[in-house]
Amino acid sequence: MAGYVCTVAGGKGGVGKTTTAVNIAAAMEEAGYDVVVVDADLGMANLGAMLEVDPETSIHEVLAGGNAVSAALTDVQGGITIVPGEQSLEAFADADPAKLKSVVRTLRNAYDVVIVDTGAGLSHETTVPLGLADGIVLITTPDDVAIGDAVKTAELADRVGGEVLGTVLNRVTTETDVEDIADQFDEPLLAVVPDDIGATETEPLVLNAPDSPAAEAFRQLSELLAGVFFEGLTLEEVDPIMETEWFVDEAEQDEDDEEGGGLFGRFG
Repeated sequence: MAGYVCTVAGGKGGVGKTTTAVNIAAAMEEAGYDVVVVDADLGMANLGAMLEVDPETSIHEVLAGGNAVSAALTDVQGGITIVPGEQSLEAFADADPAKLKSVVRTLRNAYDVVIVDTGAGLSHETTVPLGLADGIVLITTPDDVAIGDAVKTAELADRVGGEVLGTVLNRVTTETDVEDIADQFDEPLLAVVPDDIGATETEPLVLNAPDSPAAEAFRQLSELLAGVFFEGLTLEEVDPIMETEWFVDEAEQDEDDEEGGGLFGRFG
């Protein structure tokens, strides 16, 4: 049985697409799935740097026709396998995004889950991963520009036949109006990830800061997605992943409970 291909996308750069891809992969590996993450951000590849590896072969070389994808498979912590990129302009110019389809086709026959990490913007480079995915997870922060770009990405995905599973709202604080942001998307809100300034910056957080609220959010998100990928779970049947205690201390939580009502409107 072929594996599930999940593209992690969002129009704006810096919203946490790579972080989300890596942490979902780490959590799914912990759960017993064999996962590979592909760095399809050909212009600003950062997956290898984030995981502190210096690969011998990159996805760029594969897409340029110089190597088989097997040569670029790189093992990192937590049992995750990645297909990293490189950051030179020469490599970007030589890589053919259209060849990503055959790369993903090969990988889905070898892994339970193929997670495709995409770049920012709306271009041929970012459109290809939308069309080849079984499901797309959108990532945005509460920033208005990021939200608008994520909505555009969803619209683009629909045009190329991609299925958006839902949205992950990253770097959420107690000031975030989660309900208002969720209402701007046609697809369901899957999870909110707290702006966890106390967690280590070493990714993946699921492995390196396993008790942090952000790590727990990613772990619950991966469980939800596994249900979609392998068990036929319908996302309209579930509530967004969010725990109030991720955002407030115990004293604030007690006061909120006494006053009634959640911190985040109907999602509290």
